[in-house]
Amino acid sequence: MNDRIARLTQAMQAANLDMLALNPGASLTYLTGLHFHTSERPTVFLLTPRKTPVIILAALEANKLKNSSSPLEPVTYGDNPHTWQTAFMEAREKLGIAPPRVGVEPTALRFMELKYLQAAFPESEFISAEDILASLRMSKDESEVENMRQAAKIAQEAFLATLPTIKPGISELTIAAELSAQLLRHGSQSEFPFPPIVSSGPFNSADPHAVPSQRLVQSGDVIVIDWGARYQNYASDITRCVAVGVLSPEVENIANIVIQANAAGRAACKPGVSAGSIDDAARRVIEKAGYGPHFNHRVGHGLGMEAHESPYMFAENDYLLIPGNVFTVEPGIYISGTGGVRIEDDMLITADGAESLTTLPRELFRVG
Repeated sequence: MNDRIARLTQAMQAANLDMLALNPGASLTYLTGLHFHTSERPTVFLLTPRKTPVIILAALEANKLKNSSSPLEPVTYGDNPHTWQTAFMEAREKLGIAPPRVGVEPTALRFMELKYLQAAFPESEFISAEDILASLRMSKDESEVENMRQAAKIAQEAFLATLPTIKPGISELTIAAELSAQLLRHGSQSEFPFPPIVSSGPFNSADPHAVPSQRLVQSGDVIVIDWGARYQNYASDITRCVAVGVLSPEVENIANIVIQANAAGRAACKPGVSAGSIDDAARRVIEKAGYGPHFNHRVGHGLGMEAHESPYMFAENDYLLIPGNVFTVEPGIYISGTGGVRIEDDMLITADGAESLTTLPRELFRVG
C-alpha cells in the first residue's frame, strides 16, 4: 500500500496536482485497505506529497483506522453537523498548505464533501484526477489477480449450485435470491459487485440491464444470468444463458453467433493491441451474421475493485493493453419479442497473450 501511495504521489507531481481528495470507494480502499460506506456523514482522505495522509471521518468510524495498511493522520468529528466544517479546517492545519490544484474523482465526490473542501481551501481549483487514478489501478499485480481468480471461482461454483433449481414455474426473483445465497455460501463477500441480473423470455432477456421480476420462467425461454462475486474487495463479472426446454430456431441461432463473437473477442486479447480492437473483433462476427443493430453496447469494461472501471472496451478507445489489465468480453444480441443472449468472460492480459479467469462452458446450459 505504501508503494501505491508513493506511485500515486509521483503521478500527482507529474500532473502538477498539489493534493488529492477522495471519498469512500474503491480508490480509497486500494490505497489504505480500509472500507467505508458513503453516508450522511462525510469521510474524506487527503493526500499531499511528503506528508502523512489525513483522513477526516466520524468519531464512530475511528476504530477502523487500526486496520489501515498505511499511516494516516485522523481528524474526527461528532454527530453535530455544525461542527463538521471545523474538522475540515483542522485537516488544513495538519497539512499546512493551501493547495492551488486539488484532484478529485468526478464520479465519486459528492456535493456535501465538495462544499466542505471549498470552504476549507477557498484558494484551490478542484479538477479531475480520474486519469491518474485509473492508470494506477488498471494494471493488476499478482495478488490482485489471485483475488480476482478466486472471485471468479466463487461465482462459477455458486451458479452451478443454483442451476438445478431452475425449472418452469420458478420466478426470476427466486432464481436471483438462490444465486445470491449460493454466492455467500461459496465465499463471496456480502457486498456483491452488483445485484444479480436474471432475465427470461422474449422480452426481459432482450433488456441488457433488466431487473429480476416476478415473471415465471416458461418452457421455451432463454434466461440471461449476469452475476459476480467479491473476494478480498475484488470482483468477478460473468454472464451465461440457460435454455429451458426447446428454444426457437432463431434464439438458438442468436446464441451460436454470440458464442462465436465471444470467442473472437477473447482470441483478440493480447498486449499491445487497442481496447477498441477487442470490441471490433467481437462486433464483426455479429455484424457479418446480420445482427449488428441488435448489439447495442460496448463489448466490455475494466474489472477490479469495481465492477466497471478502466479500461473501457469501446470501438474508439485507442488505449493499448498491457499485462495486468483485466476486463470483460461480453457481446450480446437483443431482439425484443424474440429474446436476448449475452456471454461474458473476465480476461487478463499476460506478458505474451491473455487468460480467461472465467472457465464455465460458454454454450447454453439446458434445463427442463
